Amino acid sequence: MMYNPHSTKYNYPEYTDQHYLVIKKNDGTVFDENYPYFNNSKGFRFKKWWVRVLLNLIVFPICPIYMGLRIKGRKNLKKYKSELSNGAITVSNHVHMWDYITVMKALRPRHTHVLVWAPNVRGESGPLVRLVGGIPIPDCDLNGKVACNKAVEQYLKDGGWLQIYAEGSMWECYPYIRPFHTGAASLACRLNKPVLPIGFSFRKPSWIRRHIFKQEVAITLTVGTPLYKDDSLPESEQRIDLTKRMHHAVCLLSDVDPKDNPYPEIFNKNKKVNV
Repeated sequence: MMYNPHSTKYNYPEYTDQHYLVIKKNDGTVFDENYPYFNNSKGFRFKKWWVRVLLNLIVFPICPIYMGLRIKGRKNLKKYKSELSNGAITVSNHVHMWDYITVMKALRPRHTHVLVWAPNVRGESGPLVRLVGGIPIPDCDLNGKVACNKAVEQYLKDGGWLQIYAEGSMWECYPYIRPFHTGAASLACRLNKPVLPIGFSFRKPSWIRRHIFKQEVAITLTVGTPLYKDDSLPESEQRIDLTKRMHHAVCLLSDVDPKDNPYPEIFNKNKKVNV
């Protein structure tokens, strides 16, 4: 059963895909056609290797302590190993600053990348965001958007793993599943890639976590089973159908009954529902 912390700590914005985090720094980076969305230089790859070592030795073991993290469903990675052998697109709700770190932990030993809000890469944590696999989504440069799309498509064609937050933004401790944008399904349909749904759900934290560490929730990550485009449908309908099934799967994996979820599957300028 879904645990709702009824958090009042976060200023959830009006529209369900809007960001409320304030990024104080802007280093002026322009995400245009010349930006290295996948940086394959020796120096960058060396730094990424060291970051991965630190993640495995320090950060991943801290997650259960810091977040109360439990991971379920990793057996599906083995069960569907053949279907996932050439990479996949993973989709989930976005409910914690560290939730991508937990996706990385759950999918080990696979290396992943993630599409991220451009200001996060220009901001205070930009270098680290890049080193853990963050790919900025160009926010104003049309040529940059085209270049980013080409780079992402080539990465997936080469067997890469890409995490996409289809809700469009991070709302910490938010228990319901907001409407999905259709970009992840468009990529999956166009490239004939499986979509692996992942759900984050909440548990009531222990007395120590609530009263000593002031934590509102403990987090469970659940890995689902692969979804595919429906080839029996016309191409014009496949993207919408797959998005709806992705949303339904993430609801169930997040302990949200789709019938009780206050939002539709597809984003259409939806506003936050007070529940």
